[in-house]
Amino acid sequence: MAKIHINIGSNIGDRASLIESAVAAVAERIDPDGRALIRLSPVIESEPWGYDSDRMFYNLGLMIETPAGESVDAKKLLDDLLDVEAQIASAPHRTPDGAYADRPIDIDLIAVDDMIIDIPHLQLPHPRMHLRAFVLQPVATLDPQWRHPETGLTAAEMMAQLS
Repeated sequence: MAKIHINIGSNIGDRASLIESAVAAVAERIDPDGRALIRLSPVIESEPWGYDSDRMFYNLGLMIETPAGESVDAKKLLDDLLDVEAQIASAPHRTPDGAYADRPIDIDLIAVDDMIIDIPHLQLPHPRMHLRAFVLQPVATLDPQWRHPETGLTAAEMMAQLS
């Protein structure tokens, strides 16, 4: 069994519907047989992170527990999440100069168990998770015992450091 943590956000359009569509599509893509346990955090409204915008984000965490004995290919998982994201809305996440931009949907792979991966286009755990309360709060709610494999801190402990 593996525990996969995903964060889904939206700050353009019907945020709630876009997130609902993303959750359904991610569940279908990752667990087409319906054998995994899928849990959702409450929706959090947050200010944009890393750029200025008047449009608030809705964010939620998704935790998927795969059936016992199933392994997770993190690169394929990321590719699947990016495909879902592109199917829902192909709007870019960045401006032409590389800055963050408002977006209808954003799906981030946050962690897979205690995997540490650092290759081009995939870093696990997510390299900026410790800076984002809208990521940490769902992980703390859904999986309070999860610990960052490099720091040993729980999501709640990392959240406390943000204050």
